[in-house]
Amino acid sequence: MTTPRVTAAAREDALRENPAQELRAGDDTVRRLVVVGSGVAGLYAALLAADAAASGHLPGDAAPVEVVLLSKGALEQSNTFYAQGGVSAVLEPGEAVPGDSVAAHIADTLAAGAGLNDPEAVRVLCTEAVRDIAGLRRFGVQFDTDSQGNTALGLEAAHSAPRILHSGGDATGARIARGLIASVLERAVAGRLRLETGAFVTALTTSDGRVRGVRYLQHGELKSLDAAGVLLATGGAGRIFARTSNPSVATADGLALAWRAGAEVRDLEFFQFHPTTMAMTETAGGPPPLLVSEAVRGEGAVLLDAQGQRFMPDYHPDAELAPRDVVSRSIALHLAKTGAPADSPVFLDARGIEAARGAGFLARRFPTISAATKASGYDWTAEPLPVSPAAHYWMGGVSTDLNGRTTVPGLYAAGEVARTGAQGANRLASNSLLEGLVFGRRAVESFLGETSSDRAGAPCGAVPQRAVPAAGGLPPAHASGTASNDGGQSALGAAPKTSAAAPEGVVMTVLGSRPFSRDALGRLMTSAAGVLRTGPELHAAALQLAEWTGSISATEPRDPREHEDRNLLLAARLLVDAARNRVVSVGAHYRADTDPASAPTHSMQRISS
Repeated sequence: MTTPRVTAAAREDALRENPAQELRAGDDTVRRLVVVGSGVAGLYAALLAADAAASGHLPGDAAPVEVVLLSKGALEQSNTFYAQGGVSAVLEPGEAVPGDSVAAHIADTLAAGAGLNDPEAVRVLCTEAVRDIAGLRRFGVQFDTDSQGNTALGLEAAHSAPRILHSGGDATGARIARGLIASVLERAVAGRLRLETGAFVTALTTSDGRVRGVRYLQHGELKSLDAAGVLLATGGAGRIFARTSNPSVATADGLALAWRAGAEVRDLEFFQFHPTTMAMTETAGGPPPLLVSEAVRGEGAVLLDAQGQRFMPDYHPDAELAPRDVVSRSIALHLAKTGAPADSPVFLDARGIEAARGAGFLARRFPTISAATKASGYDWTAEPLPVSPAAHYWMGGVSTDLNGRTTVPGLYAAGEVARTGAQGANRLASNSLLEGLVFGRRAVESFLGETSSDRAGAPCGAVPQRAVPAAGGLPPAHASGTASNDGGQSALGAAPKTSAAAPEGVVMTVLGSRPFSRDALGRLMTSAAGVLRTGPELHAAALQLAEWTGSISATEPRDPREHEDRNLLLAARLLVDAARNRVVSVGAHYRADTDPASAPTHSMQRISS
């Protein structure tokens, strides 16, 4: 059986067969769960909730459940769809690589996270992985097999054993997304869930300290839905940077919604940059720059500088298989060391793989990358590919407990928008799809298990306080590493009436009188809060971001893009404040002005404005 393909006609039929209908969702007549987002976490969670509701297998005195899935664009528009690397999991004995274990997966995840992971979240992630791989298979997702018919397992950076499942070689995310989307459409046609695309959620509605529903724009019309629970599965925020592997929909919407509703956010200084995306100009409205999967380095590809010299062994004993934050930072440091501009590419050389494994191996193992590089005019079997780091994945996000519950009752989060504690200061390769699956399921289980008495009071949504290292919190007064926002009032402070002078030593191009634009935001954030950071540059960026924020009209717009602009600005301010507050380098957060391994010239060689 092949993974079903989704057609526009099928989607339209699904929507036509299941017209929107208002139900009472705030009492015991029906419990409505609104899932916001159509990546792996949102699709999987909506399917599990819809199937549980249809089966009638609800606990205790639980009322009937209606599931609504809202996607601001087409269902395929998500980070999941572009994920190439795969899903990490230690399978059942007999399927796993001999000698591999859940304990080893846990240890690798903790090591990559630089010790800032929540150990219990990591244990849950790795222990329950096999359960949700089975869940994907139930929804029609098939994983690649080897010549003996066993599940093929790949090796990626910072993993101690091959444990990465792929589908379609390097098309894993697309295959998973298509399988889940087909299942969602099937249930929408059958009336088992309600699906609305082109639905941009603009606000969470609250009363008595609890989330009660959503407001959203659809085709220019402002609509609302009551809900007993809202699950944010809106993905990340790569679009706050100039270069990102994320599609255009990754605009921090869920983080902004949660913050304005009063939810705690955490670890926002930790933004992972993928070291190998094709160094080519992105076309307006087109796909993001091609990400050359971690698995290519796992097969043996190496990084070269402009002189054709391999440099990663000089920076880490694991060379190209070091964690992503290390490889991205090493590229930046090597460019600075050699005097090259910070936006210069390095080169990924996969020619040795083809030579060792035989002609045609790269095309068979990596069909998507092979086709994309050929379309761009490169033959990677005969020449190295120009690559650069790009913003890829936000480890921080909306604080949740192990069941996806945020600090605001009735509000859940899963996937990249959530900070579960599983990723720590740097995400281990191929743990992202897994996190969305495991904690998306747990959020649904938590919602379905709520009783009417749970929904009447606030404690059901409270996140237990966890001890964390000092610094990195939001706002600066929160030295515990967390930030809360009382009722949605910004704790970042008002924008200054005039720009203050930058501290001595700041690259002056960080500041400027230019008006806000997404291009200006991306350049500012890449320069001041990218792979390498300094306190003065972060301070200057905070001033510019506050000035831009102060220039935005207080009137609620009817254009989704204007809402996205506000969300991007808020996310950027929160990230910069977190980065300013953590003065010690750890994981993906690297302070070049306080780390003794950095030369003082590094901050002077950023992308110019």
